[in-house]
Amino acid sequence: MIAEEMGPAEIIARAGRMRPLSAAGALRASGEGRVAASLAASTEPLRDAAVLIGLVGRPDARGLDLIMIRRTEGLRVHSGEVALPGGKIDPGDASPVEAALREAEEEVGLHPSAVKPVGLLAPYPTPSGFRVFPVIGLVGGAPALVANPGEVAEVFSVPLDFVLDPGNHREEFFEHASGRRHYFSLQYGRHRIWGVTGNILRRFYEEVFR
Repeated sequence: MIAEEMGPAEIIARAGRMRPLSAAGALRASGEGRVAASLAASTEPLRDAAVLIGLVGRPDARGLDLIMIRRTEGLRVHSGEVALPGGKIDPGDASPVEAALREAEEEVGLHPSAVKPVGLLAPYPTPSGFRVFPVIGLVGGAPALVANPGEVAEVFSVPLDFVLDPGNHREEFFEHASGRRHYFSLQYGRHRIWGVTGNILRRFYEEVFR
């Protein structure tokens, strides 16, 4: 099945072969994702965060789009970068799923009731000391997304078939004090998706669709 024909039922079927949503708590407790903790700049335990891979149907019903954001300039970290909606898991969050939905509502006004979570990717450890839980969710209807100006400069979407085309994935690297670090990037129009977000989307392609 080509990506342009892929609908919610196919996404649910593919995501269902991965980690169940109920496994999120066990994944946090087990420390899965800490195998690459050496990537972190700090020797402290990784802090948990969650992002939403939010998939919404196109108005013409021809496939799905991925909700993305561009962060506001001037933020202390990740200023101006393209990212998935998400952030740190707070003590009051019952799970990474709840955290991802809460952050998406805070950042772009996406109400949690509009999202059907369907699966989890493996936790992703970042060089900045986070362990990110990517949550796959299907977004119902045609939500009116509004950027929170304190955190988000722009909300936009990327066609799922673009993300799932490995020809659009470019492997790059940069030199760091700890050694050479590799990452994937995707160039969608004027938006460059790279670093942690690029690597999570590459993992999305490899774990769910490859």
